[in-house]
Amino acid sequence: MTLATVTRSLERILLTLWVGGLWVTGLVYAPVLFQGYARMVAGEIAGRLFSAMGLVSLGCGALLLAIAALRNGRRVWPDWRTAVLLCMLVITLIGEFGLAPRMQELKLFAAQHPPATEAWREFGRLHAVSGTLFLLNCLLGLVLVVLGIRPRSDQAGS
Repeated sequence: MTLATVTRSLERILLTLWVGGLWVTGLVYAPVLFQGYARMVAGEIAGRLFSAMGLVSLGCGALLLAIAALRNGRRVWPDWRTAVLLCMLVITLIGEFGLAPRMQELKLFAAQHPPATEAWREFGRLHAVSGTLFLLNCLLGLVLVVLGIRPRSDQAGS
């Protein structure tokens, strides 16, 4: 087994873990939680799952970028696949370190107040933004799954 074969396999595993994890978390686990549990309990569990998936995403994305950079050197940066990976990482960073902490604060505050308060409205807005960004990451990941994580010339023999 050559080093090139190992890195191609590692890239496939990382992309599968990242994109598959996104889909399962957002499209399977979260809906099941909200169908089977009280809204606050489901939200708490879903928040933990999304946070764990965010950390997995950051790790997978960083490793995929590192492999691409080691393989292609400076040629990696003009490639659209690198732009997609970077976009996915930025979206994950925004969600994990920008939106999620504020949503958690609002959720704790809002739990003490009636549903029609400004805290609940802000939580709803941030939740909508977060959901849209998550869906965008799922679609960007789908592009990489369908079209490949590396240029066609690099995929020869894979």
